[in-house]
Amino acid sequence: MGTEDAHDDHGHHLPAVEDWPRGFGEASWWPFVTAFGAAGVYVAAALYILGRGDSAIVGPLVGPAALVATIGIFLVGLYGWTYHAFVVKFWSRDASAQSANKLRWGMLAFLGSELATFGGLFGYYFYIRTGDWESIFVGIPELTGSLVLINTTLLVLSSVTLHYAHIAIRKNERRKFIGGLAATLLLGVVFIGGQVYEYYEFIIHEGFTITSGFFGSAFFGLTGLHGLHVSLGAVLLGIVFVRALLGQYSAARHVSVSTASMYWHFVDVVWIFLVVVLYVGAEVGA
Repeated sequence: MGTEDAHDDHGHHLPAVEDWPRGFGEASWWPFVTAFGAAGVYVAAALYILGRGDSAIVGPLVGPAALVATIGIFLVGLYGWTYHAFVVKFWSRDASAQSANKLRWGMLAFLGSELATFGGLFGYYFYIRTGDWESIFVGIPELTGSLVLINTTLLVLSSVTLHYAHIAIRKNERRKFIGGLAATLLLGVVFIGGQVYEYYEFIIHEGFTITSGFFGSAFFGLTGLHGLHVSLGAVLLGIVFVRALLGQYSAARHVSVSTASMYWHFVDVVWIFLVVVLYVGAEVGA
């Protein structure tokens, strides 16, 4: 192979090899790792079912342990895939306008798939609710308490601080940019902690779990999926924050800030819709 065909960025981004064929993109194992982690979620669900009851085939903790492991594999694969395909070009050198546009359009396509996922789940929830299910809300605890109001306020404030951080980097105001990112990341982490505490209160003190009828499965399924998205968003913002501390952003080079902001604002909007449909809707239905 001639020097003009050589690649200088393969040694530390494995698993990936040369282009196959030249010009059609690099062969990478990261998509397979990501798909394996995503498929493992369904395997974990099956193991959880097999571990319940008197005739359990596996131990009761096998399913939850498999779920944690497969989610970890999924997140690692997603990070490796995204980093190898996009981020490395922005980390090591200035990104061209064409590459920046590809990353933005890639994020829009990803958010479109996420919208379809949440839309399908909410559509199923609305479909079931149209039936004669008078007992659907029996035995649920009070949902619209102060905790959900605080959590919602925190998440909305995090969108505001991230918006102003984005404006600051466009003006090359680095100190305000880093401060806004730090505030956003802190608010996001506190929100995740608030959701964990809410789960603890519902499960331990109220006896309200994912097995508490249709609404219980819908509530924990949708809020858990959203919590996973917020956690992923916090990881993305953490990466952006580290890069900001290293001085890798400027008014002319901040495309990853834009894409991370798009994702964070998306999960905020989903949460508001989720609160209206699940939390307030349950109070009205009850």
